[in-house]
Amino acid sequence: MSEEKAANLISTLNESPLHADLKSWYAQPGDRLEVEVDGFIIDIVRGKLLIEIQTANLSSIRKKLHTLTEGHRVRLVYPVARDKWIVKLAEDGKSTLSRRMSPKHCQVEDLFGELVRLPRLLGNPNFSLDVLLTQEEEIRRYDGTRAWRRRGWVTHERRLLKVLDKRRFDRPADLGALLPPTLAEPFTTSDLAAAIARPRRLAQRMAYCLRKMDVIEAVGKDGNAILYARAHPDRESLKL
Repeated sequence: MSEEKAANLISTLNESPLHADLKSWYAQPGDRLEVEVDGFIIDIVRGKLLIEIQTANLSSIRKKLHTLTEGHRVRLVYPVARDKWIVKLAEDGKSTLSRRMSPKHCQVEDLFGELVRLPRLLGNPNFSLDVLLTQEEEIRRYDGTRAWRRRGWVTHERRLLKVLDKRRFDRPADLGALLPPTLAEPFTTSDLAAAIARPRRLAQRMAYCLRKMDVIEAVGKDGNAILYARAHPDRESLKL
C-alpha cells in the first residue's frame, strides 16, 4: 500500500464524530461509503459522483480535489454552524460541567473564510459545492498545558445536532448570488461587510474569491480602497 493510500485509510479510522454524523445524514440508499478511487479514499460514491465531506481546513483537501476533478465529478460538502453550543467536560471526560450557546452565529457567507484556499475550483465543471447550515455542539476538555487563550480549554470534538438548510453551488455565478441585491455599485469591502452584516475581514475574503472567479471585478479606487462591481462581458475594467 502506498503512503498516500495508508494516510487516507488512517484518516478514515480516525474519523471525527461530526464527519461521521454528516456522512450518515448525507448518504442515500445505494451509496457506497469509503471507496478507493485513484489512490484516495472517498467518503461517498453515488453513481459517478464522488462526494467529499470536509469539516475544517480546506487546505488539507485542496490537492485531492484538484486531482480528482481532472477525471471525475466531485462534490464537496462543507458545514457552517449557524448555532453552536459549547460543552465543557469534567475531568472524568464524561460528566458535563456547563453547556452554553456561543455568541457567534455563522451564515452561508462564512464559507468564504475557507474558500480562499481554492477559489478557482468552482470554475471547473466537474466540481460542485454543498454548504450545510447546521446546529452543532463543540465539546471541550481542560488541558492546562495547552490553549492558554481559552484558559486551558481545548476543543475535543464536534457533534452534529441538526442540519437546518442545504445550499448547492454548481458554478461561480451561484456564489455571486450571495451578493445582496441592495448592494450598490461600485462598492468597497467595507460596503460589502455592512450589506452582509459580517466582519470586514470576511468581506475581503469574499471579494477575493469572487474576483478570482470573475464574478466581480475591480473598477477603480476610492483612496486606498478598491472599488468593485459585478462583472459584465461588455464592461472594460479600469486599470488600477
